[in-house]
Amino acid sequence: MKKRMNKTAKQNAITYGIVILAYIIMQSMLMTGHISSSLSGLLVPFCYYVILAVSLNLTVGYLGELSLGHAGFMCVGAFASVFFTKCMEDVITVSLVRFMLALLVGALVAALFGVLIGIPVLRLRGDYLAIVTLAFGEIIKNLVNVLYVGKDSSGLHFSIKDAMSLGMEPGGTTIINGPQGITGIAKDSNFTIGIVLVLLTLFIVLRLISSRDGRAIKAIRDNRIAAESIGINITKYKLMAFSVSAALAGLGGALYAHNLSTLSATPKNFGYNMSIMILVYVVLGGIGSIRGSVIAPVVLNLVLDYFLRKFQMMGDNVVLQFLSDNRMLVYAILLIALMLFSWSPKAIEWRERVFHKKQPKEAE
Repeated sequence: MKKRMNKTAKQNAITYGIVILAYIIMQSMLMTGHISSSLSGLLVPFCYYVILAVSLNLTVGYLGELSLGHAGFMCVGAFASVFFTKCMEDVITVSLVRFMLALLVGALVAALFGVLIGIPVLRLRGDYLAIVTLAFGEIIKNLVNVLYVGKDSSGLHFSIKDAMSLGMEPGGTTIINGPQGITGIAKDSNFTIGIVLVLLTLFIVLRLISSRDGRAIKAIRDNRIAAESIGINITKYKLMAFSVSAALAGLGGALYAHNLSTLSATPKNFGYNMSIMILVYVVLGGIGSIRGSVIAPVVLNLVLDYFLRKFQMMGDNVVLQFLSDNRMLVYAILLIALMLFSWSPKAIEWRERVFHKKQPKEAE
């Protein structure tokens, strides 16, 4: 048991080390000007995509439940945190303190939604759970798109009709303006804060899965009936994992929102495709592999948002022109190839043979 704990601690330390080393390298390149503006603009997105992938892996990989509503929790955290920031601009003048509190608000509100959604939804399993969580994500997105919130001297005003229906005093401010979302957001996110939040996410998830509660969660995943027969409270531990996953998704959403000047609940930002993309990160990195969920979002976003986009700005070479015109097709092919390399039995056998050669035993 002690040997296993030491091995787990070593693996966790390697995961933390990868993140810290990546931060040191990128920060050094950033300070010395050896990094392009397009790549520097991807540093904060790398952070919140890693947070989202790691948090979803807690539900999919360790709880064993397929959730397709992760973008919904991200949306809740994003709007709750920015709403707090806009309301507190005149009260809390120190931007860093206000941003830290906004991150906390985003995580707590998302966790609350995780509990409220999880109580009825976690009674379902398999495809039924996936469909209901998908519906939740779409409902949240559409509710935000019809919500109007304003603020004046008498307090907050709400409407689901239009901004004119808020009935505010002259000089009142509209905070959430329906489909237009929230504008004029202070861009408080940066790479350093993003890395700190990634490390915090890893600490929470890794400590949870290696704790007694984490072993109970994995027991439920492996055999629900056996876990229940030895006295494990199924509802309690499923709700725990789901709400922690939702809270961390809200944290990622808050980091995402404060990296923008305008936040709106468009299908691109918080729709079905975003939930699927986060799930792709989890599957490609390895279901149940936290380290894989750290690496996969970075690799895929480098391929999609950096290297393939660079082909569009390069010369008239026929190959480069093809890659430029069919960027998403190339991305899909690369995704399939990476998936086969990661999970195909033949590929796994080849990797074991090449990278893990067994040394022959010496003759006694």
